Amino acid sequence: MFEQTFKNIDDILHKDAGCSSELDYVEQTSWILFLKYLDDLEKDKQTAATLSGKTYTNIIANEFRWNVWAMPKNGDGKLDHHKALKGDDLTDFVNLKLFPYLKKFKTNAERADTIEYKIGEIFSELKNKIQGGHNLRDVINLIDELRFRTHAEKHEMSHLYESKIQNMGNAGRNGGEYYTPRPLIKTIVKVVAPQIGNKIYDGAGGSMGFLCESFQYLKNSKGKLENLTSKEIETLQKNTFYGKEKKALAFIIGLMNMILHGIDAPNLIHDNTLAINLDDIQEKDRYDIVVANPPFGGKERGEVQQNFPIRTGETAFLFLQHFIKILKAGGKAGIVIKNTFLSNTDNASVSLRKLLLESCNLHTVLDLPSGVFSGAGVKTVVLFFEKGKPTHKVWYYQLNLDRN
Repeated sequence: MFEQTFKNIDDILHKDAGCSSELDYVEQTSWILFLKYLDDLEKDKQTAATLSGKTYTNIIANEFRWNVWAMPKNGDGKLDHHKALKGDDLTDFVNLKLFPYLKKFKTNAERADTIEYKIGEIFSELKNKIQGGHNLRDVINLIDELRFRTHAEKHEMSHLYESKIQNMGNAGRNGGEYYTPRPLIKTIVKVVAPQIGNKIYDGAGGSMGFLCESFQYLKNSKGKLENLTSKEIETLQKNTFYGKEKKALAFIIGLMNMILHGIDAPNLIHDNTLAINLDDIQEKDRYDIVVANPPFGGKERGEVQQNFPIRTGETAFLFLQHFIKILKAGGKAGIVIKNTFLSNTDNASVSLRKLLLESCNLHTVLDLPSGVFSGAGVKTVVLFFEKGKPTHKVWYYQLNLDRN
């Protein structure tokens, strides 16, 4: 339905001077896609309010609504070429009026868990890189053809968007930051087996693949979505999935990915997870399930390391300490980490292994084949553990593609 549209958008961006890589294509498609999604969401809310005899106040002011600046239409439902902005008029409006207006939402929002705050977050961090006004007009025309109204439309869009993220992962050497292969995510979620009512957390969210897959898993936990009660559906929408991401581009991609998978206002925070001091984490902050693929190979500054009892520059080791601390007693985790974690002899590695084995039951280590993460060139393992009891026995399973 929409695959060709996405290809055509990429072709236009490929010709634009401001977009130079697959990362730019996804980023620029994402902010326009988000505004189109927002417009569809507002239309649905407006209709629902009218049907129940209530009034609905639009989030976006009239001048900045999709059908005013992006796609003004005539009586036949076609683009009104007299009213539609194009060329320099369009890029000037977007850069000088639209983005500054949307940025202000962050300061004006009442709470961080509102859609208004998310709008402000996204547009505070991004900028329009499409330099040619005519290119921007062509992209907007194409995105206007995309729809988010039905389950089938959202389902197809989520698959197409996911494959764009995958291409981005294959394109850059840092692509693994954004994309964990879907079969691996599915396996990890299946092993930790979340239940409706659990709070599920990924503090190194990237494109939020773990949370999207957990949502799919729980949606199908009673056979199909229709078998869930309205209370269970509300729990999944509002009180189940929690994510954090430090980088702006990954944050908007993760947000858009979750929206396309059917979570309307995701509980995502744009922040550095490692900036939290472990001593400040209280019982109310803890989660039942942690699933994550923290970045490997990063180096954290001294002031960040001070938030942790075991100090190390290795980003993934700091994340592991954070995940152990933020799990509830009896909570379950599936964490991807470099395989050198199992054998390093430096003080931090030894201390961290001791912490893990004494405070958690590390019941399974899944040894992954090399090449699972394109461009990263590292061997990884998945640690599966439950918090609250020490480890007595570990099942070590080596996944060998020739043998399995």
